[in-house]
Amino acid sequence: QLQLVESGGGLVQPGGSLRLSCEVSGVIFNYYAIGWFRQAPGKEREGVICMTSSGDITNYGDAVKGRFTISRDNVKTTAYLQMNSLKPEDTAIYFCVAEPQRCGVDSNGFFFWGEGTQVTVSS
Repeated sequence: QLQLVESGGGLVQPGGSLRLSCEVSGVIFNYYAIGWFRQAPGKEREGVICMTSSGDITNYGDAVKGRFTISRDNVKTTAYLQMNSLKPEDTAIYFCVAEPQRCGVDSNGFFFWGEGTQVTVSS
């Protein structure tokens, strides 16, 4: 069965950078779209970015466009979220998500979810 394990979260100052990792196991890695969602305290889950199995990118909003980048290492079967120019409003639990082939329209479009990793942006 497919498993997703996030890592790399932590505390970072505004303007800093952080790279999250999502290790995928139990499936043929290239068959799945891999994405990232986040949830801040008291707010609903928000889509961040997603990459389809063919490499197409979906940005779910303008909040992180130009600052966050998704990538994938087929040898390590790991997806990454590179976060630059971090802002306090980026503080949230970040979840790695997966769905066969294509990115979902929203959170309901992803069947597989990781446990999440905390990112805190504060001085």
